[in-house]
Amino acid sequence: MSELPDNLHYTKSHEWVAVNEDGTVTVGITDHAQDQLGDMVYIEPPEVDKELEGGDACTVVESVKAASDVYAPLAGTVVEVNEDLADSPELVNQDPYAAGWLFKLQPVEISVVDEMLDADAYQEFLETEA
Repeated sequence: MSELPDNLHYTKSHEWVAVNEDGTVTVGITDHAQDQLGDMVYIEPPEVDKELEGGDACTVVESVKAASDVYAPLAGTVVEVNEDLADSPELVNQDPYAAGWLFKLQPVEISVVDEMLDADAYQEFLETEA
């Protein structure tokens, strides 16, 4: 069973979202997603200042198995990317909910986060997907 922190919000496309004190959100992929993809070898983040719509493919994660898109879980402007992933993409595998975060957004509408899955609902979704 994948580790699922209770303080995060989840999408059915396997992204997680953390709401930060400054009003931004941090986005990454779930432990389940990184486990399915395998060992990460390259991460192509979005550009800082890029404006995204919810659902936009905005990041590419490449593993030994496949390349996969990561989708913006909500509309906003990219304010930061995880520079550590350029040299250490394996951080996504080792610590997907902390050191392996992908990017931060300044959301257009923060309340969209409330419509996402909580940890229990995401776990139920994973069980139905299996």
